[in-house]
This record gives sequence, structure tokens and C-alpha cells, in this order.
Amino acid sequence: MLFFSCALFITLAVGVHLVPYFPSVTSFLSSGSSSSSDSSSSVIVNRDSCFSLLHQVAFDFQELSNNSKRGSWKWIESENVVDCDFQKLTKNDASDLLNGSWVVVAGDSQARLMVVSLLELLLGESKMEIIKKDLFLRHCDYNIFVDEIGMKLDFIWAPYMSNLTDLIMGFKEKKSYPDVFVMGAGLWDMLHVNNASEYGVSLKSLKDSVVLLLPVSSAFANGDGFRSPNLFWLGMPKLISSMLKTDEKREKMDDVMWQAYNDELYRSKLLQQSGGPLFLLDVHSLSNNCGADCTSDGMHYQGAVNEAAVHIMLNGLLIESNQKL
Repeated sequence: MLFFSCALFITLAVGVHLVPYFPSVTSFLSSGSSSSSDSSSSVIVNRDSCFSLLHQVAFDFQELSNNSKRGSWKWIESENVVDCDFQKLTKNDASDLLNGSWVVVAGDSQARLMVVSLLELLLGESKMEIIKKDLFLRHCDYNIFVDEIGMKLDFIWAPYMSNLTDLIMGFKEKKSYPDVFVMGAGLWDMLHVNNASEYGVSLKSLKDSVVLLLPVSSAFANGDGFRSPNLFWLGMPKLISSMLKTDEKREKMDDVMWQAYNDELYRSKLLQQSGGPLFLLDVHSLSNNCGADCTSDGMHYQGAVNEAAVHIMLNGLLIESNQKL
């Protein structure tokens, strides 16, 4: 714990917006080049090992007086997970980590719920109640500047893959890039297009656009260095067909179609897990572990699932800072 505290202090002092690059993105862009030294290779192996364990999460439920349940979560206490020393960050630690950063979350309603959980951590529940009405305006963008920590957060309503591709190309044209970029889309496509092959083509186009974005000339550092944004893909949740609210959803959003869409995601080489640039926040794994107690409509998961996804992302940022391991 003492080691983690020291490492966390150094990490938070550096801040996300000064992280120089994603080692995994660097290797993705320069595959085939030789490693610089045996010691640096060892560090990357350890880092990747901890990345692979970030989703080792278990859920628990507490019965409430109104016959409802409130879920909680924790990392599974296996030997390897304990060695990685993952932590649920406090409001102060998360604020220090994201201090001065520009965070963009883009996608559909699943992405909006991610924003809710992140802001609940940074602002607290009382302040969240004030802004929830604006945040949940249907199919609208939302932005907020958290004065206390100088963090800008933009939610971009982008339910289709073409929306995400256009957004990335807009960053490229303006030469203005977020420090943390979380994106994900698929639920709307599955419902309104329902064609996995076309979804796969769009995913590959998105991946090509992301590659063009990297490496990014640093507009935030003094000098001529390069950096890459911290890139995350927000995966689709477990769909519980019997709980979906309409006949159309139950017909089009079944397990077979979900699997077809997920297969296209891995074929696209968009994810780090398949050799690409984005780290998967595996909401399907989290929501599957949490189960039907965590959703009222078989699609949108509340509370513990999204909170876990936020802390997985934050611990991923700590690992990528090169300070924790």
C-alpha cells in the first residue's frame, strides 16, 4: 500500500494531460521495430498483465427497505489482481488525476450513463441532481467545465459509427485533441440498421481515422514532443431479451445479433485486445456478471456497472502513466 501511495502521488502530480503516449499505441503504430532494452520490455509485460486483469470484478447486492436492491462491486482478490493493487479512487484522487484535462465521451445512451458515473465521482450526488436534467436531454450533446479542477468534459451524442468517425476527423482538422477520449456505439445501429456486416465496414473506417489521429503533435507541452490521447472503447452491455421494452427490440437485439456485432468489432482491429489502438471497457463482461438485478429494461445498466467501468478507466490511466508499476 505504501508503494501504491507513493506511485499514486507521483502520477497525480503528473496528470493525465501530460501523459506522453500509450505504449500499446506506440507499438501498434511501429510494429516490427526492435525493443530498446530488456528492462523496458519487462515493464511493458507487467503493465499489460495488469491491464488484462482490470475487469476481474465481482458484484454484491444489499436489500433495501423498499424491497429494491443496491449493487456494489469490488475487484476479485486473486493473487495476480492483488499484485496490481487496483484502487477505487476517491473524489480527491480522481480530481487530481483529471486536473486540467479535456475529457470527451461520445456515443449513445450507454456513453451518457458513463458520463453520469464519472461526474457523480467528481461532483458528488447533490451537485449531480442539479445537472441531471440537462445531461439527459434526449439525443443532445452536453458539456461542463469543472472549475475546481479545470477539467472540461464534453458528451457528444454519436449513436452511429459515422458520427464517431466525423468527430475524430474534426479533431484532426482543428488540431485540437482531448486528453481522454471514450467512445462507443452499436446499440442504435443494431436496432435501426440491424446489419452486422455494414457495422463492420464502419468500424474499419473508424479505426483508419483513429490511426490518422496518432501520434498527435502536443499542443499542451512546451517543445516539439508528440503524444497520443488516452483512448477507450465503451463496449455494448449484455442484452436481456426478455426484459427489452418493445417487440422491435426483442426481435432485432437478440443474442445472435449481439454476437455478430461483437465479432465485427474484433475483426476491425480497433481494440488493443486485437492489435488496435483503443482499450476496451468491457461493459458486456461487467453487466453479465452483475445480471438482471442491475437493469430495469434489459439494456441500460445503472449504478455499480457504470461505476466499475469508470474506475477501470481511471486505473488504466494510472497504469499508462508509467508511474504505478
